[in-house]
Amino acid sequence: MRISITRLARRLRAQRADSSLSGTQMAVLAALAKHHAMSPRELADHEKVQPPSMTRVLAALEEKGLVSRSQHPTDRRQQIVTLTDEGQELLKQDRKRREAWLAQRLKELTPEERATLRQAVKILERLSQA
Repeated sequence: MRISITRLARRLRAQRADSSLSGTQMAVLAALAKHHAMSPRELADHEKVQPPSMTRVLAALEEKGLVSRSQHPTDRRQQIVTLTDEGQELLKQDRKRREAWLAQRLKELTPEERATLRQAVKILERLSQA
């Protein structure tokens, strides 16, 4: 099972709109899209990486124009990171490509296989939350 899940994840990553970004960089963009604005510390905690590692990730994303950093409105010691329009567009195109690839693969399954997969997704989701 682990091997199959890993292979599927690898195939989905291969569909990325911008393959020059790392998995962590894409995860940061997705987190910012979901939460709108986060501090570097919150992003490091969210991605389970050390703050210095997140600083490097954010510097690379900022250099590419995908995120911007600004001072926190009430605590000048902190920064707030947000997606730029370019970051939002890249993430949108990335999701569109991967969802199209997955939709095509799902069409190749029988109705029974799709029903089984829907049940498996519920179980996998529970496992991922444990």
